[in-house]
Amino acid sequence: MTSAKTKEQLNMEFKGVKYILTSSMRTKLLISLYDNSKNLDEIRNNLKKPSATILHGLKELEEVNLVKKNQKYYELTSNGYILTTNMIKLIDNWYSIDKNKIFWDSHDLTGIPESLLNKLYLLKDSQYITSTTKDLSNAFNYYINLISEVKNLNIILPIYSEKHLKYIIQFLKDEKLKHVNFVINEKILRTIKKNEFLNKNLIKSNKVTIKETENDLKLFLTISESFMSLSLFFKDGYYDDSQILVDKSIDGKKWSQALFNTLNNGDENK
Repeated sequence: MTSAKTKEQLNMEFKGVKYILTSSMRTKLLISLYDNSKNLDEIRNNLKKPSATILHGLKELEEVNLVKKNQKYYELTSNGYILTTNMIKLIDNWYSIDKNKIFWDSHDLTGIPESLLNKLYLLKDSQYITSTTKDLSNAFNYYINLISEVKNLNIILPIYSEKHLKYIIQFLKDEKLKHVNFVINEKILRTIKKNEFLNKNLIKSNKVTIKETENDLKLFLTISESFMSLSLFFKDGYYDDSQILVDKSIDGKKWSQALFNTLNNGDENK
């Protein structure tokens, strides 16, 4: 439970954040100075605002120790740099969530650790793929096309899906895929073992590594050398095979690898 002292600190922090974000000029000034110090002319050219408006904003930021003047140049203080770093993350988080708001809003997010929900800004370049009434298999086909073009896969598998597994087996036989590393819970693994075809071509394959986990897996995550894909469960507990989030950026793969490591080893830094 949040203590009274912690609540007081949060209220004070909120007032500070509100002070910055309720003024577009103060926000823009901090972001303008984030990479390097600038003189008044450089700031004016960057923001396309009158000198009087800029100087008023700079004075306000100096008064709260977020900006300081060094000769003719304005620069962020240490406090200003820390606040601006987190403000940029907040803006990127907001952008990333809003860009794919249908995906995030309609699914159960409890399978994603809070530490990684706080880093959704790393998925700002992600692409939301969905099936339609005209093409119910669009998301699935997109996923199969992705995995057909890579050599190695790390997969968090929370469901028993023969259609996914049979494609993976076929790609392994065709040597399109070189190796697949699965993390699966005991119930799904037991079901796979009961299927003779899957047991032979997955469980007993030297191209497949399977780690059984006790974690309650609530997401379907796939990572390769060139992309990551994520699909989730609806809030009522049913798996949604009609929507996936795909990211091919370095940041996206970094986020997904941290998620994989957390669910696999309990440590997102490994």
